[in-house]
Amino acid sequence: MCAVVEEEVSPRYEMMAEQRRKMTVDSGWVAARSSEVQFSGTQLTTTHPPTLTSPTSPWMEALVPGTVLATLLKNNAVPDPFYGLQNQHIIDIADSGRDYYTFWFFTTFYCKLSSNEHCDLNFRGINYSADVYLNGHEIFLPKGMFRRHSLDVTNFLHPDGTNLLAVLVHPPDHPGTIPAKGGQGGDHEIGKDVTTQYVEGWDWMAPIRDRNTGIWDEVSFSVTGPVRIIDPHLISTFSDDYKKAYLHTTTELENRSSWTAECSLSVQVTTELDDSICLIEHLQTQDLSIPANSHVQYTFPELFFSNPNLWWPNGMGKQSLYNVAISIDVKGFGESDSWSHHFGFRKIESLIDDATGGRLFKVNGEPIFIRGGNWILSDGLLRFSKKRYNTDIKFHADMNFNMIRCWGGGLAERPEFYHYCDCYGLLVWQEFWITGDVDGRGDPVSNPNGPLDHDLFLFCARDTVKLLRNHPSLALWVGGNEQIPPADINAALKNDLRLHPYFESVDETSKFSAGDLSPMLRDPSQYLDGTRVYIQGSMWDGFADGKGNFTDGPYEIQNPEDFFKDYFYKYGFNPEVGSIGMPVAATIRATMPSEGWQIPVFKKLTNGYVKEVPNPIWEYHKYIPYSKPNKVHDQIQLYGDAKDLDDFCLKAQLVNYVQYRALLEGWTSRMWSKYTGVLIWKTQNPWTGLRGQFYDHLLDQTAGFYGCRCAAEPIHVQLNLATYFIEAVNTTSEELSNVAIEVVVWDLDGSCPYYTVHENLSLMPKKVAPIVEMKYPQSENPKPVYFLLLKLYNMSDHRILSRNFYWLHLSGGDYKLLEPYKEKKIPLKVTSKVSMEESIYNIQMLVTNTSKRPSIFEHSSTARLSDGFYATNSLDTVQCGGGQETGWVKRINRCFSWKSDDLKITKINGPDIGVAFFLHFSVHTSKTDYKEGDDTRILPVHYSDNYFSLVPGETMPINISFEVPQGVTPRVILHGWNYDGGEVICEVV
Repeated sequence: MCAVVEEEVSPRYEMMAEQRRKMTVDSGWVAARSSEVQFSGTQLTTTHPPTLTSPTSPWMEALVPGTVLATLLKNNAVPDPFYGLQNQHIIDIADSGRDYYTFWFFTTFYCKLSSNEHCDLNFRGINYSADVYLNGHEIFLPKGMFRRHSLDVTNFLHPDGTNLLAVLVHPPDHPGTIPAKGGQGGDHEIGKDVTTQYVEGWDWMAPIRDRNTGIWDEVSFSVTGPVRIIDPHLISTFSDDYKKAYLHTTTELENRSSWTAECSLSVQVTTELDDSICLIEHLQTQDLSIPANSHVQYTFPELFFSNPNLWWPNGMGKQSLYNVAISIDVKGFGESDSWSHHFGFRKIESLIDDATGGRLFKVNGEPIFIRGGNWILSDGLLRFSKKRYNTDIKFHADMNFNMIRCWGGGLAERPEFYHYCDCYGLLVWQEFWITGDVDGRGDPVSNPNGPLDHDLFLFCARDTVKLLRNHPSLALWVGGNEQIPPADINAALKNDLRLHPYFESVDETSKFSAGDLSPMLRDPSQYLDGTRVYIQGSMWDGFADGKGNFTDGPYEIQNPEDFFKDYFYKYGFNPEVGSIGMPVAATIRATMPSEGWQIPVFKKLTNGYVKEVPNPIWEYHKYIPYSKPNKVHDQIQLYGDAKDLDDFCLKAQLVNYVQYRALLEGWTSRMWSKYTGVLIWKTQNPWTGLRGQFYDHLLDQTAGFYGCRCAAEPIHVQLNLATYFIEAVNTTSEELSNVAIEVVVWDLDGSCPYYTVHENLSLMPKKVAPIVEMKYPQSENPKPVYFLLLKLYNMSDHRILSRNFYWLHLSGGDYKLLEPYKEKKIPLKVTSKVSMEESIYNIQMLVTNTSKRPSIFEHSSTARLSDGFYATNSLDTVQCGGGQETGWVKRINRCFSWKSDDLKITKINGPDIGVAFFLHFSVHTSKTDYKEGDDTRILPVHYSDNYFSLVPGETMPINISFEVPQGVTPRVILHGWNYDGGEVICEVV
């Protein structure tokens, strides 16, 4: 190792610039419809640059990166397609013709070169083709949404450094038409092009009118010397049970000079110690000569690391990242180019599990039970940002997920997406651009041969691999969704993405060295990828039935107990299982006019089931009902008739929580015995949809978010809803010993009719253990509706490892007794402390149910446990050490180190005793002059927990963080089943 050195190091969660000499071009853009521009590209970039000064000018401020439709919306030239039925009032490209969405984009940038310098103009993504003009010079960009374009414009730059750039962007060649009845991918014509397929509409998405035409990804220019670095490839291998690691590095080098370049090529590996200091782990320099006007591939000698910090998925360990920097100096010039990337030492293996038939993933030799979700993209108009990606991926990590599947009808996701997956530990399943509906079946039946240009598809695929392959979070490549690519494409991908022999082996005990390989095996970094398995389709080779038959799903509401039953899903790994996803009422009001605030009509059928009939706006936004006639009774009506939108959405959140917690707990209950993993369809919506989401498009979480967060804890206690056995789950690689489980039933009167503690338990690693049957329903005179609180805790220090709260009814019953329970006024005390760093607020709260506990706890030897708070290993808001204080509240206050003058105490008085049910916070602006339908919420907000319940005497810490614009005063409001209308808890002055 080398000495500690100080240099500017980006913070851990900031995206690193891959090219230090790169400048992004993301401001100053203007756009206009091509048919309204009278000048050519040559004229626009020489004698007649656009101006916005004339009121009759066709030019408008443009959103780049972005799409034509996003630019039109930015300028109020079209109604908001995500609001109400307004998308129906935007002309579709099928009706307007492609010329209507063919647009000019124009900007200027400054770049002045010195001797022997070169400039590349880079487009990381254009949909679908473009004509580029720079200072009067024309460059044609070929077709394909998922290809990078790097243009040597050295000879086109203006001598004074001011450069005029115009880009004429053409839509996809086959935008298709939207059949009257809609359908998956419209008429499927879009599948003839190498582009996103969802844009013709799906059962969760309305059509995107411009088909995402635009400069949709980053534009930049980079300045280099005579030699530039192209697409380095980083790979780690291991030996001695991961105590020894080797970094393999290959890069392409291009010498653009007319003379042989004598070069010094260096690779440096550093690890960050804090925000300003990094530690150099390795620095290696090699001398080489590169012939004039040539490309060469260079492989560094492998670098050895002893006991490296490993990268682990979420829930398995830390996401340790190193920075790998490559630079090249040219004799007589100096540094010619440099490149850097975060890198994680880890090994991912994938095989079909003999016991379950499901695909099994191992990371660093440890099996990982997959619990994650399907992802389309964050925004249907491709309005991407690092801040949005950070929020999106952190939300997934907060749900304790460990995998995201990038669905084939959407995007090859961007490096920023992958960067945050690297930082938060989300494994990524990346599909190529094939879907069954658009590529082989559907109504009408689609073309089974995929895109018309197979060579273009493969070019885009190979370029995408080079773009993404260095990210440790990338776990596997998949040919397509519910379909495999055409035979020639599939064969080519199998060959291109074949595994290096080291990654085919599960033997990690023998040392691996590139020097040990025969010439035919080569260094692994010389492969296109070589480290990740390629699966031909999402229902093949260990997923669903493994043979491509329709064996994913279902996609509707389920009886919660069914998730635990043998018949529910019989294959080892389900890549898609979906359900409901109603947002909160404030989101409905913010995204729909008042006629969209009408709740469904509940139509009772002759067989006793209820059919929900939604209003037309909900139907357009793809609402999925909370009932399935003939199988599942309406889950909203289990709580009584919904009175209005607020009541309906509140009850929907109860169902969301129950549904998704049961889904994940049902799968986890059969971990390794029946299942290897599950991916929920889907985690979010790229527009204001009303199904399959854990947070809405405005970034407010549903209660299903917290149901998942609870169920997917690495260490978890749960109730099997089919057998009523209490189960303990340990997904970690460490044995848990000397633990106990507390089982407490609370009734609606605030009494405790059932209480047991099971002590001295041991939980083996990566196992699910049935502990004991919960027999309260079989007891004498059980209450028809009751609450169940489970706690798994460490007996040595009483630290709670898992807390799980259920509301339950007896078999054949319902939850209608909870309706009058709303009238109970349960007293609460909320202690809060506010801190602020720049524009980020952090609010720490202690929420206590101050109602009196039953006398049973006063004489119990374990009574102190029920004084406890929720502090699982996955929460970092409380870091308590040892100590002799008695009582959890004192320990919490000591850990937070609060001062009395920093605190705000809010008391909500009430005469009743019982559970404070379904509490949830929201953050709002303090404005009071708003009208009905105005959205006062501040979003996004990160909560350590939400939609929680507190039994008498119980205290829970809640941490809230959010960002607010300057001049906005936020306030925190507490809502709950017993607190209709909300209570202002904290207003930041």
